[in-house]
Amino acid sequence: MDSAQVDAYLRRLGAEHPAWPTVDALRELQLRHLRTVPFENLSIHLGEEIVLEEKRLLDKVVGARRGGFCYELNGSFGALLAALGYDVMLLAGRVYGDGQRLGIPYDHLALRVRTVDGGDWLVDVGFGANSHLPLAFGDRGEQEDRAGTFRIVEARPDAAGVRGGHSTVEAADLDVFRDGRPQYRLEVRPRVLGDFTAGAWWHSTSPVSHFTRSLVCSRITEDGGRITLSGRTFTVTGADGTREVRELEADEEVLGVYRERFGIELGSVPTVRGADRDFS
Repeated sequence: MDSAQVDAYLRRLGAEHPAWPTVDALRELQLRHLRTVPFENLSIHLGEEIVLEEKRLLDKVVGARRGGFCYELNGSFGALLAALGYDVMLLAGRVYGDGQRLGIPYDHLALRVRTVDGGDWLVDVGFGANSHLPLAFGDRGEQEDRAGTFRIVEARPDAAGVRGGHSTVEAADLDVFRDGRPQYRLEVRPRVLGDFTAGAWWHSTSPVSHFTRSLVCSRITEDGGRITLSGRTFTVTGADGTREVRELEADEEVLGVYRERFGIELGSVPTVRGADRDFS
């Protein structure tokens, strides 16, 4: 990433260029990213190709002022942090789903970031309702965040991590918990962006992927709440947990919310691709 691309990305976030790659600067950048760049899966339903290459990610997130899902958001943010002088490692994760079963390999991409003054941090701007600020990677106790209470613990073989009698736990795997519930399991081995191509393809094409079954566009708000547009359902969640849900009838309303609340300009209302197919 060259200096012009870095400057453009920072303008997208409304952030100043940090003087040093410190933990305080990292916290501000993560929070600004979560407030500015939405978690969304619109490309899947708009027929847009998802390419895990740095230039293509920057073209989408910065140039087109769009969002994305974990591979795109953490992939592009990781590139920005590396260009700002942070030591960045891409980590592969598997998300805990229904029944607390683990998802596919390369199910999720998260970042391990080292700062010049504060050790290693788990950074994740691509997991929907996750921590607003980086989590201390080596801390095994409770970590309070506006989004809840988080813990990073060593993973142990259990019913959620066993396939055909064989444990899926590798040495030093970590489980990330939010409010007592496991969110995802992380490997600590470093990966490269291309390693996640198969996971991104599966999530954007498989009929059993939740991303192919629904539309979502979501970001946190300045007060620590969240706004989410799921199809035509617009939900405003306050920092205190109160929820206001509104069904949008006219296409103009839907496009207006995308434009005014998420900064996304669309020519037509996206609909779930293959919504008329039976995925059961």
